[in-house]
Amino acid sequence: MLRRLRRGLWNYRSVALIILTPLLLLPLPLVIGTKESECAFVLLLMATYWVTEAIPLSMTAMLPAILFPMFGIMKSSDVAKEYFKDFHFLLVGVICLATSIEKWGLHRRIALRLVTTVGVNPAWLMLGFMSGCAFLSMWVHNTSAVTMVMPIVEAVLQQLLKAKDGGCAGEDNPNLQLDETDGHFEKMKEIMSDRRHPDVSEETFTCVQMQTGSKPAAAQVAVPEPAAPSRSKQDLMVCKAMCISVAYSSNIGGIATLPGTSPNLIFSEYLNQIYPNCDCINFGNWLLLCLPISVIMLLLTWIWLYWLFIGSDFRFLWRRGGEQCDKEKAAREVIEEEYRTLGPMSSQEMVTGVVFLLMVLLWLTRSPGFMPGWTSLFPHHSGYITDATVALLLGLLFFIIPAYGPSKKYEAMISWKEFQASMPWKVALLVGGGFALAEGTKESGLSLWVAELLTPLGDLPVLATITVACLIVTTVTEVASNAATITIFLPILSPLAEAIHVNPLYVLIPTTLCTSFSFLLPVSNPPNAVVFAYGHINIVDMVKAGLGVNVIGVLTALLAVATWGVPLFSLDTYPDWAPVLPGFNSTAP
Repeated sequence: MLRRLRRGLWNYRSVALIILTPLLLLPLPLVIGTKESECAFVLLLMATYWVTEAIPLSMTAMLPAILFPMFGIMKSSDVAKEYFKDFHFLLVGVICLATSIEKWGLHRRIALRLVTTVGVNPAWLMLGFMSGCAFLSMWVHNTSAVTMVMPIVEAVLQQLLKAKDGGCAGEDNPNLQLDETDGHFEKMKEIMSDRRHPDVSEETFTCVQMQTGSKPAAAQVAVPEPAAPSRSKQDLMVCKAMCISVAYSSNIGGIATLPGTSPNLIFSEYLNQIYPNCDCINFGNWLLLCLPISVIMLLLTWIWLYWLFIGSDFRFLWRRGGEQCDKEKAAREVIEEEYRTLGPMSSQEMVTGVVFLLMVLLWLTRSPGFMPGWTSLFPHHSGYITDATVALLLGLLFFIIPAYGPSKKYEAMISWKEFQASMPWKVALLVGGGFALAEGTKESGLSLWVAELLTPLGDLPVLATITVACLIVTTVTEVASNAATITIFLPILSPLAEAIHVNPLYVLIPTTLCTSFSFLLPVSNPPNAVVFAYGHINIVDMVKAGLGVNVIGVLTALLAVATWGVPLFSLDTYPDWAPVLPGFNSTAP
């Protein structure tokens, strides 16, 4: 009887968590009763549900639409506006491109060519994807980079699984061991399905499914089959490492340039507005400061993720150009044979590739920062055109351009049904919930309450003050959008720097960078949510990996402002463009 009761309680643990969490947090709105405490109640409740997955993530994101009007924090109509932003239009345009890439097989061609160029070793392949995504994120929206790269990553993973599935005689690859049966791919889908989050529907994955064709002759060589359980687990770990590395590298690359990510641009505009005489920040010196940060973080994150998911054998570092084992040679032969079976590039692939390159080019040249972009052709509409405008315009072309010549019946490059199957609507809801939560923290005055907490930091050494501020910002940005977090904290940290008589850049630059270090949850930023939707990873994987990357990011940012950032921005002196506030304690770096 007791055992049955324990089993029943365990089976209904999610229900217990759903009920107990708001009950334990009730003193915030009932006892304290301020708008700040009511907003804190919503924030803590959503954070708990997001971490524990007690209810589907997308439905947790709906809580602000219910609770903010009930608490009188925001009107229902105002909350609803936060759920569809410029980001969502950008996502629609990019998914149009991704749908065409998948439909006509361009991502398969690119994936196979990439694998033949880089090699099939998981470690170097992961670094190659990270470097490419990080470089792209320096110039375009982080989410755009991820949504372009992830279909290729998924295709490469499936090609690796398919190629390795054939194998050849020789020693086993300790990094990637796969089943040698034709049913392995279906088994992997079952494993992924068991691990995947329950609220992610099968429709989300239609845009990344690869068509499985017949295997070339090179794949038919038999191999002694190891035990299936251990190999399946290792396969899954490689998929996790590849996917998480892409999400993280987009944020790491985005911090390297001013237009690379929204917090950087918000910081730059805030500086111009509050300190109009400050001309310290421009594209060039920001690149000098942050490009080394990005490179250091990228390499350390690569090593951390490899150790965490794949293994602790780092001998591949000095065997880069060495002799490949027989199995890797056979895998390369299989992939090259698969590439040859694709035949010449079709006209549909060419059109898709041209639109892809045009989209990237227009994003790069829209407002590069170091020179006037093409938006300067519209001087009376400055700030009106965004990356979403470009994405929607070119995405619309896929519904207009004919897929075939005049000899066949008119058919557009993609149809609405194909687009709808590829559109990750759950990602849109997740991000919208983050925007609504962030807006609620501003409207309720929760940011002012946080400012009161930060004021005593002036009694600490400056580097300690900056460290605490970075840790707080890094924590908040996990449950709020990056743009909202930096918008909330800039007006708090800037007066704090003036109060303790420290160069405002010394405080604002590292905290701005830490705003982009949102690695813990799928809802922390759109790239995480996009990668999470592919179903290879779960919340625990992302939290475990993200904690290490957060530590790497904070330490690297602090190292930069304490070393090469000091002569670059004169961080060791209080600038003339900042006001001197008498009556406050003065602390020198």
